[in-house]
Amino acid sequence: MKRRIMYIEHKTNRSDRGNAWIGKVEFSKSGQTIYFNGQAFKNTKGYAYAYSDSSNHYDIETKDGYWISGIKKNGQDRHWAGGGKIMIDRKVVDEYEQLVDFSILDENIFELVDILPTDKQKFAELENEKTNE
Repeated sequence: MKRRIMYIEHKTNRSDRGNAWIGKVEFSKSGQTIYFNGQAFKNTKGYAYAYSDSSNHYDIETKDGYWISGIKKNGQDRHWAGGGKIMIDRKVVDEYEQLVDFSILDENIFELVDILPTDKQKFAELENEKTNE
């Protein structure tokens, strides 16, 4: 599976101040599902879920909306009206710093965390259950 460092922000009922992360995501073979931090996210395009909170993905289990995108070179990934620290997986810091225009993480913006692996089989089974119903 393809892996890439991306920005993930929880949007549902958060007023652009939802939890936010930077870490490596994994994509499904089709590219329509993103796996990250023990969660699975589906692209909202073509689905019946109507999100008015700037979401482009939804959590398969909770249906909460998320904004998932590539990282910006200038580090300004949060919405201009948003706020809060961005949690960054400590395993990707060196690679992240090669992708952005700065080399020191500002402790006022970033918080180092350990991102959990995702059990992709769990979500495959969950989605197959829904298909069979």
